Amino acid sequence: MSYAHWEIVPTRWKDNDVYGHMNNVVHYTFMDTVINNWLIGEGGLDIHEGPTIGLCVESRCAYHASLAFPEKAAVGLRVGHLGRSSVRYEVGIHREDRSELIAEGHFVHVFVDRGTRRPVEPTGRLRESLERLRME
Repeated sequence: MSYAHWEIVPTRWKDNDVYGHMNNVVHYTFMDTVINNWLIGEGGLDIHEGPTIGLCVESRCAYHASLAFPEKAAVGLRVGHLGRSSVRYEVGIHREDRSELIAEGHFVHVFVDRGTRRPVEPTGRLRESLERLRME
């Protein structure tokens, strides 16, 4: 699979579970981190004071292989669907050299007004950044 954006994410000692591999919840943390790094850095999303926020309404992860500290992950990101107020991110977690797919999943964000929690359309720089991730 191809992705519009790649980011290297290091594992940490505490990411290992008692079986010596990365705990399942860490995969979701990697996905959430890469998505939000993109939204903040490229989309200009102000997570503390901005009028618009993204709420995760759906997520999924399928596991294919094991990863453990001190390995690093190459995390690929793309937009599979961009609607009026929602976006479906598709994420692939690979070994740092991209030789093996570790896990793949998706997150769905609905953008809402911070105060009312009613859906809003992402506009301007935010919308443009999401368009750049589209692989359709």
